[in-house]
This record gives sequence, C-alpha cells and structure tokens, in this order.
Amino acid sequence: MSISSVDFEFVRDLVRKHSAIVLEPGKEYLVESRLGPLAKQSGFASLEALVEELRSKSPNGLHRKVFEAMTTNETSFFRDLHPFEALKTVAVPEVLKRRQAERRLNIWCAASSSGQEPFTIAMTLLETFPQLSSWTVEILATDLSSAMVSRCKTGRYGQIEVNRGLPAPLLLKYFEKKGLEWQVKPELQKLCEFRELNLIEPWGLMPQMDIVFLRNVLIYFDVETKRSILASVRKVLPPWGYLFLGGAETTINLGDVFERVQFDRAGCYRIKGS
Repeated sequence: MSISSVDFEFVRDLVRKHSAIVLEPGKEYLVESRLGPLAKQSGFASLEALVEELRSKSPNGLHRKVFEAMTTNETSFFRDLHPFEALKTVAVPEVLKRRQAERRLNIWCAASSSGQEPFTIAMTLLETFPQLSSWTVEILATDLSSAMVSRCKTGRYGQIEVNRGLPAPLLLKYFEKKGLEWQVKPELQKLCEFRELNLIEPWGLMPQMDIVFLRNVLIYFDVETKRSILASVRKVLPPWGYLFLGGAETTINLGDVFERVQFDRAGCYRIKGS
C-alpha cells in the first residue's frame, strides 16, 4: 500500500501531536510498512481509506493504534552490554551507600518496549547484589504502547528473542519453557511493574527514582521535546542519581543539567555539580 504526500503529512502531524515522534520527509516507506498491515487488519481496502477514516473522526482507538504502530520497538536482552556493566560497577553500588537507611532501590525503565531491558536490569540485580533480598526493590517499566505493556505483563518470549543477547545460564535460571516460548519466572517478574506512560504527557505521581534508563528514545524527538523530557527526569532524580541514555544520544545542547560519567560507552549521566 502506498501513501500520498497529503496523507503522509496528515499522519506525520498526527504522530507528532500524540507521541512527539518526528517523521522526517522521506519516511513515507516507514509509514507504508507500519500502517499497511494495520489498514488490512482494521478492514480498510487501502491506506487512503484508513487516513480518510482518521480525518473524519475525533481521536479514538484507531488513532491510538496508528501512532502506536509508528513507534519503534527494537530491543534485546543485555542490549549494548556497557550500560549494565556500569549499573553493576558504578550506579547500584552508589545507591546502596546512599539508600542504606531506607533500604529501598527505585529504577525507572522508560520506553521499555517488549520488556527485555527491565528484565535484564532485574537479572543484573539478582546476579550481582544478593544483599538486595532484604531491600524493597522496584523496577518501573513504562511504554507508550498499550500492546507492548500488555505483552510485557505476560513475560513470554520466543526462541529468537531469547537467543538475542541472553546467556544460556541466565535463560535456564530465570525462564521456564512453555511450549514454543519461554516464560519469565515469578522471582524475576515480581521486581517489575509495567505501566502505560506517554513521555510528552503529564506523568502523574512518580516516586523518586535512583536510576533512570531512557535509552534510544530521545533520538525520535525534536530538540524542545528532548529538553522538556530531560527537565522532567531531573525532577524525579536525586542529586546523586544516574541517567542512562542510548549510545547515540547525548545531553549536549539540551540544557545545563546533566554531565556524562566517564564509563566506556555506557551513556551514563549525573546531575551537574552532584
């Protein structure tokens, strides 16, 4: 299914308004590949018919399916590896010292997609810090997509997904084979809470987070949206908290708030002056 320039502009504006994702000119192929299947699934003969329906109705479930379909859900277990090494050797040891009195650790994994990142964080904690068994540990994992959040809650992954980055010993220790899929075991799943959250909308009540993973999501936003999100992250982090961004992301020219922690290619940041 192909899309006209006029319909592309409409979809582009819709997606930007509801998710802040910027679809640059030349991304028509991406819209066609993502929305073509949605059009067929929803009973439309063409992309043109789908867009016409979107134009004629107030925002509803179909509109939401469209901008959710345009989000990128590429992820894997232990993706890029370096952030999880920094988590083990730098970030969590610092939090253990700072939170000794409260014995509480809060980690937020924003844009968690299908859940591999929060479950990787949970495995890293269980494997490295046995003392946390007497702490209150919460990993909040959020995503714009209701479909992704629902999938995360099931905790089931196919063979190809567990083959991407997940060491065999950890697979056997923290997952159970269920037919053709692997099911996350309860001791891992109980550490993670999955919730819908749109980063460009009000976040509601958010507890103070010791560590925030905001990896590979800022690259889809314009500069002002990036600045706004980082300013909001600053409000939920203590002065000594840690922020992890993707390898291709930076806080440079996005406000004088964060500074990089020198740890290889981890994309690790702290509040300036902390």
